[in-house]
Amino acid sequence: MKAAVLHGKEDVRLEEVPLPAPGPGEILIKVRSALTCGTDLKVFRNGSHARMIKPPALFGHEFAGTIEKIGSGVTGWRQGQRVVAANSAPCRSCFYCRRHQPNLCEDLLFVNGAYAEYLLLPARIVRENLLEIPERLGFQAAALTEPLASTLRGFQAVHPGPEETVVILGAGPVGLMFAQLARRAGCRIILLGKGSRRLEAAQQCGADRALDLGQLSDPIQAIRQVTPEGKGADVVIEAVGRPQAWSQALSMVRPGGRVLFFGGCPPGTEIPLDTGRMHYEELTLLSVFHHTPEAIRQALGLLADGSIRADLLITGDAPLGELPAILRRMLTDQDAVKTAILP
Repeated sequence: MKAAVLHGKEDVRLEEVPLPAPGPGEILIKVRSALTCGTDLKVFRNGSHARMIKPPALFGHEFAGTIEKIGSGVTGWRQGQRVVAANSAPCRSCFYCRRHQPNLCEDLLFVNGAYAEYLLLPARIVRENLLEIPERLGFQAAALTEPLASTLRGFQAVHPGPEETVVILGAGPVGLMFAQLARRAGCRIILLGKGSRRLEAAQQCGADRALDLGQLSDPIQAIRQVTPEGKGADVVIEAVGRPQAWSQALSMVRPGGRVLFFGGCPPGTEIPLDTGRMHYEELTLLSVFHHTPEAIRQALGLLADGSIRADLLITGDAPLGELPAILRRMLTDQDAVKTAILP
């Protein structure tokens, strides 16, 4: 079968690899749609990911497809069934799993290989995080289940309420999903990002204001000017993954407000923390990592009932052979959102 193989920094090659055969408990998926994402871009740029993937390895983790073959001992599934799966599954027995934090599982099992004609799902993922795609939901939309699940967990952590002012830093796919969740919750939304196409999408996703970072000399002051009484936002959501954005988020929140650090920064980076503001202004700082089986199911439900519009997030499609060029373009392109790769 044809598959994208990560060999190192900015080195992804389309290769012919053996078609895997499902063992006990496993299922072979025919990939119908695989989505590009910011995490894959980071992996492409850096050449690896400490927890998810080490080269040489099959690449890609947001996908939907149909069941091609079923391994022994698997029940409840049939060939040809339309399915979507998370890219990981917890062990259910370690310290964190026993404390209802499966996203922090000490043996979190990841799967990669979505940029391929077929993908073999390990038994644990089949057992924990394989779901049937509801009728009327297409493969491209269903493939958003995994990134939406992580975004949903972040949104639930800061629980913005009706009429609260929410500032979102970042106009990428995650920022746009946060905007849709905030609109659904009745919030007033200010989004800060780059790229005319992405900023236009932000308004379609529900942002009351979409500010172009490239046009602002002082982003912090610009945000404060458009918040009630200039106090700052009730909630600031950082969806960029850079230390500068983390620091900006802290400066944009009002006393008594909440900050969500969602984007993962490079290992070893640090930001200064104003302990006076933290204490005397009662700031709440939160972060989230990854998703849970519960969030995966909630996310698929939101996509199925139309609460989250996939068409605002997937801005194009391309065959598998174009993936390396698309990833290289994503390194500098601030306009496209997600591309559906169609093996």
